[in-house]
Amino acid sequence: MDLTITAKIKIEPSPEQIQLLIETMAAYKSGCNFVSGVIFSTGVLSLVPVHNDTYRPLREKFALKSQMAQSAMKTVIARYRSAKSNGHDWSLVKFKKPEYDLVWNRDYSISAGRFSVNTLSGRIKVPFETKGMSQYFDGTWSLGTAKLVNKHGKFFLHIPMTKAFLDVRDDQLSQVVGIDFGMNFLATAYDSDGKTIFYSGRHVKDKRAHYQRVRKSLQRIKTPSSRRRLKSLGSRETRWMTDVNHQLSKALVSEYGSDTLFVIEDLTGIRGATERVFQKNRYYSVSWAFFQLRRMLECKAALAGSKVIAVDPRYTSQTCPKCGHKEKSNRNKKMHAFTCKSCGYQSNDDRIGAMNLQRIGSQYIAEVTQSA
Repeated sequence: MDLTITAKIKIEPSPEQIQLLIETMAAYKSGCNFVSGVIFSTGVLSLVPVHNDTYRPLREKFALKSQMAQSAMKTVIARYRSAKSNGHDWSLVKFKKPEYDLVWNRDYSISAGRFSVNTLSGRIKVPFETKGMSQYFDGTWSLGTAKLVNKHGKFFLHIPMTKAFLDVRDDQLSQVVGIDFGMNFLATAYDSDGKTIFYSGRHVKDKRAHYQRVRKSLQRIKTPSSRRRLKSLGSRETRWMTDVNHQLSKALVSEYGSDTLFVIEDLTGIRGATERVFQKNRYYSVSWAFFQLRRMLECKAALAGSKVIAVDPRYTSQTCPKCGHKEKSNRNKKMHAFTCKSCGYQSNDDRIGAMNLQRIGSQYIAEVTQSA
């Protein structure tokens, strides 16, 4: 299995190098906008005709190096194809912020502990910080096409790094953990030893309520500045949500370590399902990045030598884990409580979901063992 992560590496260019990077990023952005204009007018997304129409102007008018010109074409084509696959109407793609895509071993490489980065005026060697990502530079990871990013005067290389891992065999898994995701508790984990861990979501709900109030207030103003603030607010909330998912997935994998089978609910299509909840709760249910959380958990579990499977979520919070009785009225969603109408077993409804997921995972391991 090939695993790819994006390492965000801070580089520390000198003042003279900063100027070269800024000039290169500006020229690359201008070149991308030129290519975008050509593609928009011709409607052609094939590389060869785009190359014939734009390569010479990119070299002569924008002073891009040969590889920079090729990267600019591919970047613009990819942006148009992405918009098309997402069902957007054909419209001009604009590149507003300076950017620069660097191909490994052509536009950038590592030499003597520094990044060698290509600019309009030739190569520069820039020191960098890894800050907890030194394991990705041990020679076992392959580096892909990086993106140079300038945030508040600081420069970063966002580098996709890929490594082949052996799939964890099911007979190597020593414990099973069921994980129920939600908003009252971000995650409820139940393991093979009967231990339950709740990861509270109260602080997340409070902060999301704050974002929602600010967003409604800005939407009522309807001025250019309020629209700019809305866009900035959305980006800030997205970054915060990503950080919460990162911390949660990291905490789960750190708690249980290697040789663990994590069983989660397959929440594909959760947006459509949660559209039926009360309107006052819809924002919290619909907009949380559950798929991102799943992908982060899968990635971190693979790095730790564990495995994640996603199963059908239906009835996991309505089925009694003790006697197997399934009934909708077993669960009181408003009180977050579960009471089995058959045997009387009581617990938190999120814990019930995690227990049933853990049971499904144990059955999965048993079936694999028997078939082997």
